[in-house]
Amino acid sequence: MANTPQAKKRIRRNERRAEINGNRIGRIRTLVKKVESAVAAGDKAAAVSALQTVQPELARGVARGVLHKNTAARKFSRLTKAVVALA
Repeated sequence: MANTPQAKKRIRRNERRAEINGNRIGRIRTLVKKVESAVAAGDKAAAVSALQTVQPELARGVARGVLHKNTAARKFSRLTKAVVALA
């Protein structure tokens, strides 16, 4: 258990940040699933629009430190490849 005021504050802050970061990751996962479901359905227009919304979210996740840079690049690359293959 934390004894110093600084350690107690750190615990409170970490809990708040964990909740915020969890929400960010959840939003990214939801958007990725939208792209994947549009690709699975064969709906190119929906897949392209969903891909355009997921790209800035992935970049924002990297900027905020929620995702590793290479993880986001890999996800975006695979999603783009899947959308392009619909043509």
